[in-house]
Amino acid sequence: MNSVFVICELEEGKVADVSLELLTKGRQLANQLKTKLEAVVIGKNLKDIENQLFPYGTDVVHKADDKRLEHYLTLPYNSIICDLFREEKPEIALLGATSQGRDLGPRVSSELKSGLTADCTSLEIGTHEDKKAGKTYDQLLYQIRPAFGGNIIATIINPDCRPQMATVREGVMKKEVLDTAYKGTVKNIDVAKSVKDEDFAVAIIERHIEPRKINLAGSQVIVAGGYGMGSTQNFNLLFDLAEVLGGEVAASRAAVDAGYAEHARQVGQTGVTVRPKLYIACGISGQIQHRAGMEDSSMIIAINTDENAPINQVADYVINGDVTTIIPRMIKAYKKNSK
Repeated sequence: MNSVFVICELEEGKVADVSLELLTKGRQLANQLKTKLEAVVIGKNLKDIENQLFPYGTDVVHKADDKRLEHYLTLPYNSIICDLFREEKPEIALLGATSQGRDLGPRVSSELKSGLTADCTSLEIGTHEDKKAGKTYDQLLYQIRPAFGGNIIATIINPDCRPQMATVREGVMKKEVLDTAYKGTVKNIDVAKSVKDEDFAVAIIERHIEPRKINLAGSQVIVAGGYGMGSTQNFNLLFDLAEVLGGEVAASRAAVDAGYAEHARQVGQTGVTVRPKLYIACGISGQIQHRAGMEDSSMIIAINTDENAPINQVADYVINGDVTTIIPRMIKAYKKNSK
């Protein structure tokens, strides 16, 4: 069984969180398959970058270090990855479902004719029996993701083509250090062998990164609202509560569809996955699509008029009542007790 590969991204010289999350999951998959976990890093000045990767159980780090690769460019990155994969023949390849991953993943899978499943919410190892062909496929990657607008969960398999490729959004997988003393090996990629001058036909003249205005994944306190908030005016109460708690405001898909909040605030299978220390769900019924994006929160408080709302099944505390009455009382009580 060949290795599990993770194509890592860099953010200001550091490995992106989504890549570390995928390494954590990749280690689990590699253990099940009894194979190695390998990482690919492309960039400039990559000295000691492996020290950020080894603690997550990475057995091999492939480094493509070149001053021309400081910023992501589609053609040279694609050439390097495809040449490496043709040589190493990975069983599984994972990327973050970021702007970079969504550009690079399809190009690599198209050139290698491997297929790609985008925006997976779960990855598992399983088997598949093809009764028509009389074949049983062992140790396949189950690529699980929402489909038809999140109304069903699809399990996608790729029995015949390799690598089995998937992208996963930030926050979906849990980031966990395996062993701070874990040590693997480093293999340097011969960049000149893979890239051509024409691969750099596009040059970055100026680079500007817009800072995140909404950072749900990084917030330790989230106040989320659903369709039960009733109106945009009522939804604004959540910003008042989030402000006094030092948190961020999120929304269910129903609230976003109703126009109460922008899509960037959506939590759930078709939104962001979060794991804050405190998640306050206000006027959210809590269908499975939403719960999948927040049920791993350390503490969940549900405020809802419906005593039988599904969100209550995962909540640590349930407050039955009108959110427009309860939230102002919470704000008043918090301000009084925090003086």
